[in-house]
Amino acid sequence: MHVLITGSSGQIGTNLALRLLEEGEEVFGADIRPNPWTEAVGTELVDLCQGPGRLEAAMAGRPIDVVVHLAAHAKVYELVEHPERALENVDMTFTALELARSRRVPFVFGSSREVYGEIRKIRQERPTNESDADFVVAESPYSASKIAGEALLASYHRCYGMPYLVFRFSNVYGRYDNDLERLERVVPLFIDRLRRGEPITIFGREKVLDFTYVGDCVAGVIEGIRRLSAGALHHATINLATGEGHSLSELVECIVAELRRRNELRGEPQVTYQPTRPGEVTHYIADISQARRLLGYAPGTSLPEGIAKTLEWQASFRPAPGRKSAGDAAHG
Repeated sequence: MHVLITGSSGQIGTNLALRLLEEGEEVFGADIRPNPWTEAVGTELVDLCQGPGRLEAAMAGRPIDVVVHLAAHAKVYELVEHPERALENVDMTFTALELARSRRVPFVFGSSREVYGEIRKIRQERPTNESDADFVVAESPYSASKIAGEALLASYHRCYGMPYLVFRFSNVYGRYDNDLERLERVVPLFIDRLRRGEPITIFGREKVLDFTYVGDCVAGVIEGIRRLSAGALHHATINLATGEGHSLSELVECIVAELRRRNELRGEPQVTYQPTRPGEVTHYIADISQARRLLGYAPGTSLPEGIAKTLEWQASFRPAPGRKSAGDAAHG
């Protein structure tokens, strides 16, 4: 199978590409930047915002069996401050869709729990399932860009018969996720600051999120790719998460416990709380029953186990020549 991954230099893209390569698949990457972690993933440097022609030219002569579109500006509050990047997310999705349409191949879209917004009543009563997304009111420009991407993809299915899967990811963390110079994600950011003995600010004391270890996430995506390519699935929208909620305070406790076990904790944690920032969802626990039913998905990594695996990876990772080390990436 020949797989094109847009956003192949990001965390999920890198993990997915390496796993597919290990399983003997052919993988092509397309990204605006070189992969900072590995030379194993062949990457065409393409700005997807420059239109479908640029991606078509980059992929000329390459066989493609499925397009996995992960490229996006992915930081919620960053897009509150720079809403034009939300429109760029839609442009990137259009570019990837046009390539899939011209090649007549299935499409996998990396969406987000952010499409559900802040539906407090549902949050309190039960986990969030795929029917709960409210496409009338977006919580942030980022969520609007993912809603628009899902809608555009659905239109390609209806008008052109394009098979597709939408995966709604939730706080994916783990390997290849500590490039803090480029993008501050909460798990590697908290690890870095606690390791340095620096203070942590939690935006939203009440915030509860569904953290997903990247190995579980990638396993679900690969199973989806296989079933989509085999025709076992034609179109579906699927939550990929753990199905468990944890507060950011609990996240800090897990990190502190593991750093202390590894003798890497510097001083006692200094945690302060601030109100939730505009655009951020404060409560999300995924209903993953559809992923179990359609994919046989079975996440097996608890948050404490995932934090331990993340720190173990940071300690053991050795980059390819010219790439940043995990420590350099995490510690600036």
